[in-house]
Amino acid sequence: QLQEQQEEIENMMNAIFKGVFVHRYRDVVPEIRAICMEELGTWMRSYAASFLTDGYLKYIGWTLHDKQREVRLQCVKALQGLYCCRDTAAHMELFTSRFKTRMVSMVLDKEPDVAVEVVKLLTLMLENMEEALTEEDCQSVYPVVYVSSRALASAAGLFLYRRLLDPQREAGREPSRDGDNRTFFRLLLAFFIESELHEHAAYLVDSLWDCAGPRLRDWETISALLLEESPTEGLADRQEKALVEILAASVVQAAEGQPPVGRGPAKKVAGL
Repeated sequence: QLQEQQEEIENMMNAIFKGVFVHRYRDVVPEIRAICMEELGTWMRSYAASFLTDGYLKYIGWTLHDKQREVRLQCVKALQGLYCCRDTAAHMELFTSRFKTRMVSMVLDKEPDVAVEVVKLLTLMLENMEEALTEEDCQSVYPVVYVSSRALASAAGLFLYRRLLDPQREAGREPSRDGDNRTFFRLLLAFFIESELHEHAAYLVDSLWDCAGPRLRDWETISALLLEESPTEGLADRQEKALVEILAASVVQAAEGQPPVGRGPAKKVAGL
């Protein structure tokens, strides 16, 4: 009897979905389309057995292309609620393969608040779906640490830290504060030098300040690296110059507590 009741409820839900949602998710009123996406995300989290399937997920994927900011924003937030834990992310493989290209491209969405949430979404994918993002996908996010919008740059800074700069990301490594920070600075130097945006150390430091501020304020480790003369452990001239720039930017950031000149709540995302 319970099984029959459950089937009856699911049939009613399916009828409501086809009779209402399928018509309203394309409504001419953007607010109605946005509500549809928000509620679909809620249904998927609350009734995963019924709604967390590719047959329903595709509606969110299609609507990522909506022309209205608030609709795209609700799509991204709905996806955040699904990629935020491994249990639901495990059901997202086909969706990810179909719509990942669109999600990565939205890092450069013309609306900064949408772009910020997209980077946060990609960070969740990074954490809960191993190998979902290729190195090429990640390369689309890394340069965002240099944009003028601080919220967007900080979101990209966390992505960069989790993907490339976190010394703990390698499983099985024994944590050691000094050793970890030495590793962090060597990884940071490699990224900074390779990015070839050497006049923008202050922007890079500011982007990482919220997630790696204590590491960037480790003056002792920075000094030790600069004074190291060992041919195997010491830094090359180019690395030393870059580390001095990062040190100077970190000191200014710690002293002033303000983002660098030119960075703030930008209205539009700067082209990279």
